[in-house]
Amino acid sequence: MKNPHLVIMAAGMGSRYGGLKQIDPVDDKGHIIIDYSIHDAMKAGFKNITFIIKKTIEKDFREVIDPHLAGKDVTVRYVFQELDKLPEGYTVPEGRTKPFGTAHALLCCLGTVDQPFAVINADDYYGANAFKKIYDFLMNTDDDSKYHFAMVGYRIKNTVTEQGTVARGVCEYDENSMLTRVTERTKISTDKDGRIWYTEDEKDYDLDPETLVSMNLWGFTPAYLKECEARFPKFLEENLPKNPEKCEFFLPSVVSELIAEGKADVKVLDNTDKWYGVTYKEDKATVVEAFKNLKAQGVYPENF
Repeated sequence: MKNPHLVIMAAGMGSRYGGLKQIDPVDDKGHIIIDYSIHDAMKAGFKNITFIIKKTIEKDFREVIDPHLAGKDVTVRYVFQELDKLPEGYTVPEGRTKPFGTAHALLCCLGTVDQPFAVINADDYYGANAFKKIYDFLMNTDDDSKYHFAMVGYRIKNTVTEQGTVARGVCEYDENSMLTRVTERTKISTDKDGRIWYTEDEKDYDLDPETLVSMNLWGFTPAYLKECEARFPKFLEENLPKNPEKCEFFLPSVVSELIAEGKADVKVLDNTDKWYGVTYKEDKATVVEAFKNLKAQGVYPENF
């Protein structure tokens, strides 16, 4: 019987935010954003959680997380994304401190995650509807001649902040809601009038507020991990000589390759919920107010 897992990527230190934002409380009960995600995920049916963290943050991270999960009907595992987790024959470039990206983070789950799984960012709030959609997909899909994956898409208007630029994967899909392409836009801005645009090569390009973007909520079968393992050496061979200190092996890039090669299809699950996150320190006040309102509306209990 299928037993979908939830994988939570929490290895990033939050350079723009200025600290370990994954464990920064967002309400007066000491809950952090991950608590809300886990609450929603468990309600949807998830009973296995794997955290991807760095060894250097394990003590601080677990001091917060472990008590919050004590007594809950969930199995928790930790895996570690470290720079030296590289294929044989490769070494960490001198001066490199940046992790090797989200696909490399998932590679660290090999041998731990052997079921269909959803993957999320630790510092993003996705909403209960998103977890229900991805759980139902994982329970009702099987690989055959292709891998069958899914992604929850968010309207870009619900994912931006006026505090600065954000990076989002802009999605293209066909009439059957099957993903055809994800384009990473790293400098997306908005203003008080609701205009949204991205900047590239010093030029601005408007984006429709209804555009669907990826917030890194994906549903995969274990085959995805094997594909990452197979593709990582080629990525390193091509990119380390060009950008040894900062090149990253991105999760959506592997997805795009598999689609282009005809090896996978990806169902886009539309979600109208508003995303909340703390990309910048100034975002925190907005997030705190949002959770206060969600509790007032009865979406979440005071304690959970």
